[in-house]
Amino acid sequence: MNFKKAISSIILFSSLATQADIKPVKLFQSDMVIQRDTQAPIWGKADPGESVAVKASWGAETSTMAGNDGKWSVKLKTPKAGGPHTITLKGKNEIVLKNVLSGDVWLCSGQSNMEWTVNNSMNKDQEIASANNPMIRHFKANHAMNERPADDNGAQWRICTPQNAAHFTAVGYYFAREIYKNEKVPMGILSVNWGGTRVEPWVTPEGFHMVPELKNLAMKIDAVNPKKPSGNAAYKKYIQEMKAWIAKSESALIKMEGLTAAPKRPSLGTSHQSPTYLYNAMINPIAPAALKGILWYQGESNGNEGDSYYHKKQALIKGWRKLFNQPDLPFYYVQLANFQKSNPNHALGGDGWARLRQAQLDTLQVENTGMALATDIGEAKDIHPRNKQDVGKRLAYWALAKDYGHSDLVCSGPLFKEMKVQGNKAIVSFDYVGSGLMLAKKTGLEFPSKITGNQVNWVSIKGADNQWHKAEAVIQGNAVVFTSDKVKSPKGVRYAYYMNPEGMNLYNKEGLPASPFTFEVK
Repeated sequence: MNFKKAISSIILFSSLATQADIKPVKLFQSDMVIQRDTQAPIWGKADPGESVAVKASWGAETSTMAGNDGKWSVKLKTPKAGGPHTITLKGKNEIVLKNVLSGDVWLCSGQSNMEWTVNNSMNKDQEIASANNPMIRHFKANHAMNERPADDNGAQWRICTPQNAAHFTAVGYYFAREIYKNEKVPMGILSVNWGGTRVEPWVTPEGFHMVPELKNLAMKIDAVNPKKPSGNAAYKKYIQEMKAWIAKSESALIKMEGLTAAPKRPSLGTSHQSPTYLYNAMINPIAPAALKGILWYQGESNGNEGDSYYHKKQALIKGWRKLFNQPDLPFYYVQLANFQKSNPNHALGGDGWARLRQAQLDTLQVENTGMALATDIGEAKDIHPRNKQDVGKRLAYWALAKDYGHSDLVCSGPLFKEMKVQGNKAIVSFDYVGSGLMLAKKTGLEFPSKITGNQVNWVSIKGADNQWHKAEAVIQGNAVVFTSDKVKSPKGVRYAYYMNPEGMNLYNKEGLPASPFTFEVK
């Protein structure tokens, strides 16, 4: 055999050997956490038709065969919380996943306030030094965008040590720490986020179709999908235009002439902010992993919206639940913190993120959702408030109450319930009053301290003149009574409905703040 043939043989042999290796997606590695007490999907690639066997040290096993596209998928029965375990994947090669824990897996997604690390949170030195819990594990997805669903993305699972935890999502870590403290269940955090991103790139195509108000966006996405009639027609037109351009260009080149611009391929754009692009590249690669729930912290980049964000949030939730084949998947999110500056004497309010926070409040109408309140822990000059500990805890309260059996736990601050009118008074009642309402002040990580006086601040009332007026508001029992000497017949009420209602003071006695809200009689 001559040298050239020998090299060719080596290359061919190497290629065949590579193709023969079964390979799980990056989500499945040593040191991972797999969702307990379920049939957990595991998937990857192999040679077309290759047999794949999966066996776990707790006794579960299953097998399958790779399809014509080389993809394979199985469901593995997982045990109760515990470990460490091993999972062995065997085809023409063998892969052993070691130090696997069976526990609860939470997807932590959104923009920079979710991506923000422990290393950038309050009391970072103390928090990092104490972050030594091998029962908490963290998986980080790489920033990526794609026009079509991608198969894989991700880095390495990391065990919670001081060195590693410094780079964990702070909100996700403090959430996991609180759950573990109460439940002693291993916790897996999937950190899949990208700072500065809008909600649209995270939504699945089907999610847009599931919300009638987003029909135009859904049609726009279909128009670039060759599997949809409109997209198929667009690509056929593009191909014909390309054929004509190629023929014209070939003629021009023979004549040594310049070329015209090539036809543009159907596309939603080239930015990572384009609808579906982050779902394609960052969420699809981990679906349909078995999850305990989802945590979401995003909205700053959609901060000028109101109802439209509510519709997009519905699309996100419904689309992801379908993607992960879990129709009741818990979805807990963070209401945007206070930021910048507002004028408390401007009775109308509604500046900055006020309308978006109302859209976030309205999202609680979607089943199995919960909202952690953060308008008392923001920073006027920093869009990334450092107090991520309270954010993680407040998300954990929802999970503990709804998913871990602590139904007696007050998991939220007061949320607007209804307004009743008695003469010139607007009487507002709340859900999640807990053991009662109080006026309080929040400082750092401390429990809110009760303050003297009886006036709720940042309040407005709407009169029959359809104008908003600065109001007085006092706690009476479990309600708040709004009045103004300028309003004889109240038509609406607002509380903390500002970009930065700094010093907002309405809490329940469990130390959780009331959500900003606006309400008008229709």
